[in-house]
Amino acid sequence: MHVTIVHVHVKPEHVDEFIEAIRINHEGSVKEPGNLRFDILQSPDDPTRFVAYEAYRDEAAAKAHKETAHYLAWRDKVADWMAEPRQGVRYDGLFPSGD
Repeated sequence: MHVTIVHVHVKPEHVDEFIEAIRINHEGSVKEPGNLRFDILQSPDDPTRFVAYEAYRDEAAAKAHKETAHYLAWRDKVADWMAEPRQGVRYDGLFPSGD
């Protein structure tokens, strides 16, 4: 399993817009053939901070995600809303095994 945990810090004035944009990206992402999970989390202590937990069957499926229309539209739409560049950290998923 190919997992990426993406940390996102959004400018306060764009939080509501960001949530709507990431909802649309989430809805498209969970329909991708190799997607296992696509969770979006918001910090209760700082509502400008989000985490995306993206789990794909393999690296090819994760790479394919970056070429989808919904991802590209989201990426371009939210680019100016970031308080700092988003940071993705790659992990190998061990359990569940995905078999």
